[in-house]
Amino acid sequence: MSKRAGWLLGLMIGCATPPFAAGQAVKVVSPERFSLQAGDLSLGLSQDWRQPLPQITRALIIVHGRLRNAQTYLKSAEDAAAHAGQGANTLVIAPQFLNDADIQRHHLGDSVLRWHGNGWMAGDSSIGHGQISSYGALDQIIKHLGNRQLFPALKEIVVAGHSGGGQVVQRFALTGHDHPALQAAGISLRYVIANPSSYAYFSPQRPVQLAPGSCPQFNDWKYGMQKLPAYANGQSPQQLEKAYAARDITYLLGQQDTDPNHPALDKSCAAETQGAYRLIRGHNYFDYLKQRHPQLSQRLVEVPGVGHDGDKMFTSPLGQKALFH
Repeated sequence: MSKRAGWLLGLMIGCATPPFAAGQAVKVVSPERFSLQAGDLSLGLSQDWRQPLPQITRALIIVHGRLRNAQTYLKSAEDAAAHAGQGANTLVIAPQFLNDADIQRHHLGDSVLRWHGNGWMAGDSSIGHGQISSYGALDQIIKHLGNRQLFPALKEIVVAGHSGGGQVVQRFALTGHDHPALQAAGISLRYVIANPSSYAYFSPQRPVQLAPGSCPQFNDWKYGMQKLPAYANGQSPQQLEKAYAARDITYLLGQQDTDPNHPALDKSCAAETQGAYRLIRGHNYFDYLKQRHPQLSQRLVEVPGVGHDGDKMFTSPLGQKALFH
């Protein structure tokens, strides 16, 4: 199928938003808590990070998808590290962005952070007593990892996510705040974005044209630069783009992630303007960036034989290389 035929097929399918399972409670709540000013963030850890870990040279922050199954992603990341021979020197952190249904089902206390529906994907603030953006929570994890008393040998932090988590990592890399303490300590920060349904564009340009007026919100956040979240901190789209283009980013795409009818694919009209399915949307976005930034040093990697499967993506040889190169 040609690219154009794929786009047209995707547009013919319609613009209904998929059932994102936001109202269904998670089966497993991660056992650890990370205390922030706004509340306690649920997360999974491969090792106890409250005590010094002198052997750790890399921290991998792995972000779950729409099902909020952080423990599943924790295990995938641990397996990938073990396969790559990096298990002993890698600390894996798997934050869990819970919502109200999770809190109610598991009878969690008021102090546990929760978000409305899937708002955590777009960087929304938590709801409840204290408020913090989901991206701000990632910032606090990164800040903790910069503590040289706890992590004296840490050299790099990798923020990675698949599917909905890939959406988080792409937007977090785009809007992310600076961490001068990391730079001063010589700790590098890079990102691995795997199979997201959509990307945030820096201009109204899109690979698929809709009828004028048929999708008036196509350039609103989280798809474009209109109505940016509070976390963006008043930065202009131009400033955000300049910072994003300079980031160390790997786009990891499953070669078989080509189903325009995938049940978890974002089929809103704003997403459909980016292409018919995830593989083509990733290529379209990367081509768009290269057009705007000919010297772009970011990279796109296709994983052969893998579709929309986070575990297979990250434990594949190319996935391991992206996470642990």
